[in-house]
Amino acid sequence: MRTPRNDQLGDTDRAKGRGQHAPERRCVVTGDVAPAERLVRLALGPDGVIAPDVLAKAPGRGAWIGVDRAALEAAQAKGKLKGGLARALHEGAFVIPDDLGARIDAQLERATLSRLGLEARAGTLLTGSERIEEAARRGQVRLLLHARDAGEDGRRKLAQAWRVGEDEEGSGREGTVLPVDRSTLSMALGRENAVHLALVDARAADRVLAHLSRWQFFTGWFRDAANRGPDTDSRTAGNGAASTDSAVSDA
Repeated sequence: MRTPRNDQLGDTDRAKGRGQHAPERRCVVTGDVAPAERLVRLALGPDGVIAPDVLAKAPGRGAWIGVDRAALEAAQAKGKLKGGLARALHEGAFVIPDDLGARIDAQLERATLSRLGLEARAGTLLTGSERIEEAARRGQVRLLLHARDAGEDGRRKLAQAWRVGEDEEGSGREGTVLPVDRSTLSMALGRENAVHLALVDARAADRVLAHLSRWQFFTGWFRDAANRGPDTDSRTAGNGAASTDSAVSDA
């Protein structure tokens, strides 16, 4: 059965996204095709306003984007975004907020931080340099993250411990510097002085990176690209693709 045009991802689509045949969507800006999990959904609200729907759960019609913020705002200024949405939604009477890019950025940040908070409560995320260093040297760290204002010495020390634990000394493996500072991370996690973070579960790292990679791509924040443990999936974002809610191929 073909996925209905302009319908949000359902449970079946999400299950496929975890397997070999992930649902794909077509770009309303570029026309490129990519797995839906790498993209950002835009939903048409009942008030006729286009709004970001980064969790792809909003009801009604929508379309998908995967271009970065600069490209999105350029397309919006030239009217290309409006034209693409009109074709995808079969609707011309809608409003695109001037600050759509900022709204998407805020939702992506919130989704990523919320995911980190859930992992912290589930016990799959560590904070504190000493705890992280010990876990890293034991080969237990799957993903290493740092606040934007983390000290360089501290980042280097933990990266070295990670390389030792993974038997990859000399590889240049580094952690990922997040686009937020320690106060923002601490608030999201409900912990004091959260400067360095480590995911110690492969699936947890996947869940975090599913959000983080899209956020990094959209904002253009690529300082210290993510390096992952050897037993996690290779999921990346930012291939410049985006899509409508309609499936590209039969489900």
